[in-house]
Amino acid sequence: MRLPLLALLTRGPAHGYELKQDLEKLLGAAYPQPNVGQIYVTLGRLEKAGLIEGEDVEQSGRPNKRTYLLTAAGREAVLAWFEETADEPRVRDEFFMKLALASESGLADAVALINRQRRQYLNTMRELSRLAATEERDNRLSHLLIEGAMLHLQADLDWLERCQEELE
Repeated sequence: MRLPLLALLTRGPAHGYELKQDLEKLLGAAYPQPNVGQIYVTLGRLEKAGLIEGEDVEQSGRPNKRTYLLTAAGREAVLAWFEETADEPRVRDEFFMKLALASESGLADAVALINRQRRQYLNTMRELSRLAATEERDNRLSHLLIEGAMLHLQADLDWLERCQEELE
């Protein structure tokens, strides 16, 4: 959450609830909705780290709100983040660990685990398909997110088939 918030602040000052709304609008319903409490905790940490500066803004008839502005160090952190590649090999997959230990423990059947996981992936695929049909058509980023998740799920389903073939 830290770096996406910093990236949003490159546009200019904003308050926490505004950042939450911007993330929701940008990413759409497929992406887990950010918790406003977590956003404010993260903003506090970013401020302590010197990556943003907060300023209280008076509002008539309402409590003051705190807006945040990106510092030079925060801008450098965002630039460095954009330069990094996302390297997330799935060699530490929890399902695979269960599958590997099923026969060792004698407490689970590998094929039953595969079938249960397959059902989960198919249910998730259906939910994403439904979401894609109802998501605003003009939110291209949200549709790309949904499409990417569905492609990953299809690859996971293919991999489950391969696991089942190998273990039978």
